[in-house]
Amino acid sequence: MPTIQAFRGLRYDLGHIGSLSDVVTPPYDVIGPEFQDALYKRHPANFIRLELNRDEPGDTSTGSSEQSNKYGRAAKFLRHWRQEGLMQVDPDAALYVYHQTFTTEGGEFTRRGFMCRVRLERFGEGKIYPHEETHSGPKADRLLLTKATKANLSQIFGLYPDPQNQAQNLLEDTVKGQTPHTATDHLGVVHRMWPVINSKVITDVAAIMGPKPMFIADGHHRYETACNYKDFLAEQGALDSEHPANFVLTQCVSMNDPGLLVLPTHRLFRGVPAMTSQELQNKLGGNFTSESFGSGPELAASAWEKIEVEGDQGQLGLYTARDNTWTLASVTPAGLAKLAELAPEHSSDWQGLGVSILHRLVMDNLLGLANLPKPMYVHSVDEVIENLQKGDAVGRDATGQMGAGGQFELAALVMPATVDHVRAISEHGERMPAKSTYFYPKLLGGMVVHLLE
Repeated sequence: MPTIQAFRGLRYDLGHIGSLSDVVTPPYDVIGPEFQDALYKRHPANFIRLELNRDEPGDTSTGSSEQSNKYGRAAKFLRHWRQEGLMQVDPDAALYVYHQTFTTEGGEFTRRGFMCRVRLERFGEGKIYPHEETHSGPKADRLLLTKATKANLSQIFGLYPDPQNQAQNLLEDTVKGQTPHTATDHLGVVHRMWPVINSKVITDVAAIMGPKPMFIADGHHRYETACNYKDFLAEQGALDSEHPANFVLTQCVSMNDPGLLVLPTHRLFRGVPAMTSQELQNKLGGNFTSESFGSGPELAASAWEKIEVEGDQGQLGLYTARDNTWTLASVTPAGLAKLAELAPEHSSDWQGLGVSILHRLVMDNLLGLANLPKPMYVHSVDEVIENLQKGDAVGRDATGQMGAGGQFELAALVMPATVDHVRAISEHGERMPAKSTYFYPKLLGGMVVHLLE
């Protein structure tokens, strides 16, 4: 793994703001306009004003903090909050142990990790591996924000192999009996954080982590933005080897942590011509074994239960609105062979992913729908059912995609990639299709900030 370091984090002062729960926010890419407004109203110092400042009338399009725009406003809020004591820099460099306790699938889990700063390296030049593609728009947005605020406002989510959980267990022993800073988010997830300033523990954790690779689970755009900001400073002659912009704020989680879960990301497609289940099955042909499963959006729950129990990446649940029918489709050897012909540049690990089979084989090739608008991405079966029943909304959804209204003519239930898939495909030097994984719960913004000056 690249160099990890403790750092002096910028954090909210509870004596000034009261409850930490009132000021933290999820990452920018899961916040829709209504939720953004709700966070604005929750507290005058809510972190949303930094993480995702809203557009105001008369805004300019540049990123200069001297201009009147959302990036400049974010920088002003950060500066004022520091001046007023609402946010203060810790006196000592620390690693920040970070737990998230949540309920899903009928059980309670705690995902454990720790925040540090990690020395940046470009993908392909060291031991930090991406697993998903990135897009230019979010990177441009995050770079403007970074230039204005001179801070990593939210963290990268990095996975590392540690079969015995040595690094995390050492930190757990250190914080045992200490009172954490605690926040509860809008989904009921409880977030707890403890700073660790013991220099020997920090050195020992860094030594454990040193030989390990790191796989980015979430935050690819933020990571590449951090690299771009570092390059920007270097071009300005404002960067030396120990400048904080050589590093990026990172949450490190062991791939062997019992609380690490990967949830599915199902798709509701926009712009698809209406078709029946039989028409769909005819198009799938011998590439899949297909059967009609039953009628009604609510049958998604039973279809997903069957797919999840079997745990087969090659099995999809497909809903056709024209006849209100679910189809279960399992890829055949002929289908996998066809996908190998369509994507020869990719490994068999990549070709075997459910999302690869869905998008490259089914949508792009067999249905001939390669240039559709971005789908709606949802993570629970209940969301699938609700959105099939009520139809698409006009405007930007919670994942940043634009809806045009109307009915979703096609939906897909698809298995998530596993942590093992992330590691194998990353080590091949490949990237998965977008939204291949969903590591739940999301990390909160506002727990700690890494300053870049």
